[in-house]
Parts: sequence; structure tokens; C-alpha cells
Amino acid sequence: MPAARQIFVAVIGAGGVGKAFLSQLSQLTKRLSSEPSTPINLALIYVARSSKVFFNEDYSPISISSWESDLASSTRTVPSPTQIADYLSKAPASVILVDNTSNEDVANAYPLFLGKKISVVTPNKKGFSSNLKLWQDIFKAASNGTGSGGYVFHESTVGAGLPVLSTLKDLIETGDEIVKIEGVFSGTMSFLFNSFMPVGGGGGSFSAEVTKAKELGYTEPDPRDDLNGLDVARKLTILARISGLEIESPASFPVQSLIPNELESCKSGDEFMKRLPEFDGEMDKLKQEAAKEGKVVRFVGSIDVAEKDVKVGLEKFDASHPIAALKGSDNIISFYTKRYGSNPLIIQGAGAGGDATAMGVTADLIKVLRLLL
Repeated sequence: MPAARQIFVAVIGAGGVGKAFLSQLSQLTKRLSSEPSTPINLALIYVARSSKVFFNEDYSPISISSWESDLASSTRTVPSPTQIADYLSKAPASVILVDNTSNEDVANAYPLFLGKKISVVTPNKKGFSSNLKLWQDIFKAASNGTGSGGYVFHESTVGAGLPVLSTLKDLIETGDEIVKIEGVFSGTMSFLFNSFMPVGGGGGSFSAEVTKAKELGYTEPDPRDDLNGLDVARKLTILARISGLEIESPASFPVQSLIPNELESCKSGDEFMKRLPEFDGEMDKLKQEAAKEGKVVRFVGSIDVAEKDVKVGLEKFDASHPIAALKGSDNIISFYTKRYGSNPLIIQGAGAGGDATAMGVTADLIKVLRLLL
């Protein structure tokens, strides 16, 4: 049996997605180490949460079975992204950094990591949807961009584990022409509007459905972080940039917020939720208007590539439309292209959740492994 190739893995973010990823990493490590032709020794050398970090100065591996207790007992000061990059760049084997956070400081450091030949895989949208210069700097540094640094993959920034970005890239790289991208890009908004206005009628008041979504864990702790539309806008920014549009930021196109103007000044999420029922009448009116037209209301994002038009907000759909027929918290993304004509290529499925998101991250890790080996 040939000698195993050594690859190191560093993980930042060990919460919901991070835990699920580390569980998948444990299974992957066992499988790769027993590959008869090209065994790979995948070793965890760094694991961190926002206030805790554990690693060994000599790069000796951390046991994946005991990382939680090792991290809990650690008294190390959490390093800055620059210090992390310095530590990982001196490792005696190639390093893949897995960023499972939504931390902006870590995302801003991606060009630094990549320039030091540290590969990055992540579901963190901040690096790919903030200012255009950061996006450009990331791919100028990356070997799968125009640089000679580490590799970068971020499939899970849009659609969790759904193959959204890889499908879009395949369409473009095989010579297809993207005409339009449209869909429901938020599991939270999908669940909320499928409950608020189901096909066939019914549904509770808007505030009641937001409360239900929050209680079931479908929203952020403060639902305003979902209702402001920024999460969907970030995903649209990423897709538009891959499609060739130089979108400066998620604030550079129309994004409809579902937070009533009068509630913008609420000091807390609890205050917002307490006052939200005052504005149910506006959403009920919208529901009734759509019902009279035989349609339903959904919160969608769309990119018209030819017109360079990107927007996020409420739209009405016939009950027979695939977007209207969504269930639960599913996402649906439709690619209208020259090759596919009037019948779009549709990707649909769970667009949120720790296990599904971690699956996309793990798949990206495997892509990097193939490139490194």
C-alpha cells in the first residue's frame, strides 16, 4: 500500500454547521485513510469558536473524537486572522481552512490566507457578497481564479448543500448563455410564505406565521435579520457576479424589506415581535389581492443578466408555478438559459440546516483534496 499523503484541516466555527461538518469530517477521514490506491491522512490541527481555540504549536493532530472537550478546556487567546494565517502557513503539509462562521473579519482575510497557499472552503457569504474589490482580491489570489495561491470554494453560500453554484459555473463554462435566474433563496422566507399563503387558501396572520417560524427555529434569533431581505440579497450578489455582472454590493440593487417603517427603530427583536401584529392588515390586504387574481405571494430574488437587473422582494405567482408549489422551507432556483430555452433548469430542495450546509462544505473540501493531490 502506498504511503499516505498528509493534508491538514483547520476549522473556524464549531456551532451548528461546524459540528455537523466535524462529524462528516470524521467519517471522511476514516474512508480516505483506507483508500487502497491513494490513501490520504486528513488531520485536524486547529479548531475554534468565537471565544475559544485549540491547537498544538507543533501541528500534532487533534483527535476528532475529543475536539469538543479539548476546545472547552483550552485557555488560549483567540488569534487574529493574521496570526491564524501565519500559524497555518508554516505547517509541514498543505492546509485547508474551513470557515463555518459568518464572521466578516475572517472573510476579509481570505486573500491573505489564499496568498499564503492556504485553501479556503466556506459557507460564509460575507467574503463573496460584500464589496466587489474583496471578491476580486479573493479570486486574484486563488489558484482557481487568476492567482497561484490556495484554492477557494464556497458552494454552501447559496442554497446550503444544493448544487447551485457548481451548476451555474458548469452552464457558463460549457458555453451556455445565462438569460435569467429566479427563485426562492431563503429557507426562512420559503417556510414563512408557504404558511402565510398556502396554495388553496388559508394561512394565519403574518405576525402569527413569523412567530411560528421563530419558535420552530427557522428564523434568526432576531427575525428582522431575515425579514430585511439582506440574506437573499447577498445570495443574489454572488450569483450575479458569477454570471458576469459587476455588482458592487447587496445594497446596489432594490431589496424589499418586510420590516414596517414604523418598526425600524425597535430596540430589540422582542419589541419588534410584540408590535408586529399592528401591521398585519397590510400583509392581509396583499394576500387578498393575490387571491382575487388566483395567485399566491412569495418572497423571491431574480437576476435578468441581459438587462443587468437584480432585485429582491414580494411577487405574485400562479398556483401552478413551481415557486408557488414549494413545501416547507425548500429553496428553488430556476436557470433560464439559451440552451434550455423557455423550460428552465430547476434545482430544488432543502436550502438550510446544519447537516445540509455541512454536506456542501464537505463536498468542497473533497474538491480541494483532488486538486492538491
